[in-house]
Amino acid sequence: MSSSTVDPNWWRQACVYQIYPRSFADDNGDGIGDLKGITSKVPYFQQLGIDAIWLSPFYPSALKDGGYDVADYRNVDPNIGTLEDFDAMSKACKEAGIKVIVDIVPNHCSDDHPWFQEALKSPPGSEARSRFHFLDGLGPDKSQPPADWDAAFGGPAWIPTGDGQFYLGIFSPFQPDFNWSHPDVRADFLKTLKFWGDRGVSGFRIDVAHALTKDLSGTLMTKAELGEWRSGPDANGKQHPLFDRDDVQDIYVEWRKVFDQYNPPLFAVAEAWVQPHRQIRYASTKGLGQTFSFDMLIQKYNRDQLKSCIVSSLRDAKRTGSSTTYVLSNHDVVRHSTRYGIASDGKEMTMKEWAEVGYEPFLKSGGKEPKCDQELGLKKARAVSLMMLALPGSAYLYQGEELGLPEVIDIPPAQRQDPTFINSKGEKIGRDGCRVPLPWTKEGKNFGFGTGAPAHLPQPEWMGGYAADVEDKDPKSTLNMYRQGLKYRRELQTTEDLEWVGDDKNVLHFKREGGWEVLTNFGTDAVEVPKGEVLVASGELQGDKVPQDVTVWVKTA
Repeated sequence: MSSSTVDPNWWRQACVYQIYPRSFADDNGDGIGDLKGITSKVPYFQQLGIDAIWLSPFYPSALKDGGYDVADYRNVDPNIGTLEDFDAMSKACKEAGIKVIVDIVPNHCSDDHPWFQEALKSPPGSEARSRFHFLDGLGPDKSQPPADWDAAFGGPAWIPTGDGQFYLGIFSPFQPDFNWSHPDVRADFLKTLKFWGDRGVSGFRIDVAHALTKDLSGTLMTKAELGEWRSGPDANGKQHPLFDRDDVQDIYVEWRKVFDQYNPPLFAVAEAWVQPHRQIRYASTKGLGQTFSFDMLIQKYNRDQLKSCIVSSLRDAKRTGSSTTYVLSNHDVVRHSTRYGIASDGKEMTMKEWAEVGYEPFLKSGGKEPKCDQELGLKKARAVSLMMLALPGSAYLYQGEELGLPEVIDIPPAQRQDPTFINSKGEKIGRDGCRVPLPWTKEGKNFGFGTGAPAHLPQPEWMGGYAADVEDKDPKSTLNMYRQGLKYRRELQTTEDLEWVGDDKNVLHFKREGGWEVLTNFGTDAVEVPKGEVLVASGELQGDKVPQDVTVWVKTA
């Protein structure tokens, strides 16, 4: 469609900054972040050194799941702005050399979506209901659900409509699942992709990309038979009825045809919580092209586990022709500066353990059990973050991690917004703690987030110490470490390879083409700094020694 001199492979080694719009910057003073607030921070993005911003959903929504319950995929929520505001933001980013990626939520919509409202008003068997998954209830009076499944955010996954039918909402009752076998659904999302592509976005992040296609024929499995809710095919290759089905890739092959109509082609990255050996399917260059690797995110602070993640990510990227992706924090998980400070046994955490337990005991205890050493957590987070930025492939940052922000633990129950907390009646704390609005200034109302109404989630007093204006003036701050790392990262972007150095079990040490070496010390004993010019370090060096929990970048040629 459009012509451009932009490198079509820009995304392969890009650093992408995730923005949770409601909590980034509030321009109009209503306590909610907005698009004009994002536009005002374009100079901040330039100073940071990122390549693109990714906006979590900003569409019209009842906000029962932080915007991931979408009522209109081709508009802007009035609380966040207008389409004109989006265009102005996009233009400002483009002029600054920063690309824009938007979130697409294709598995489900809001129960306020016009299609779903029409379906509720229509009789069983109607065309309107066929765009979703409606099934007759069981029992003589059809009052029992088709299956005993639980929704991810609590409550039942099959919700009664009062006329003998139930609809499927695998995340929550207010997020009905689309039926991707229906041509209207497929056509409408193609229209959505083109709408935002024509508005100048460079690509998309695809929410729960593994869950779109489903097989609900015959007698449904019980909850016990269904197994882990993020699972896919079993050991014998039998397809899971809900997740990671082979035919989901047919959708993305169709989407690729839309992406390739643009010059350069649009980019997409999949959020796919699937078995490791299935992850590469979502990175096919014939489909979406890239998928998040969450292996590094779910692991504890452990040298062997982190190295294993890097090795497998590089291997899988070569198999698909895609590039690696690394992420340490996002809008769904406890911030990594807090995670790394939590006392643990150091054992590897599986996807299943993360999904079922994660850091729930820590959150439920109000951060008291297990204990968290936040100072140590930040030190470790700085070390791993700086190491990650030196790796080949793309890096995804979450707003506030460049400030070293910890998780906010003590949000009053009455002010929590996450449906996980609400639907579980407080049994699960949820994700509000990583979604608290950012501190831009140490002084002033709402720490500079907005000058009017209180921020929509409460900001604790200690946040002022992490404010961007404070860190901007401190050459040793986490913010300035990220800026330095991203500055030198651009010079590292040559080949998408690395070479491991040595076999010290307490050290991660690798070389990049062009005479770069990066070393992270996980052991208690300090180790020699590689010979050369020290460019940036995550902590104080001890002369020519790298102390424990510190990463250093060295130019050797």
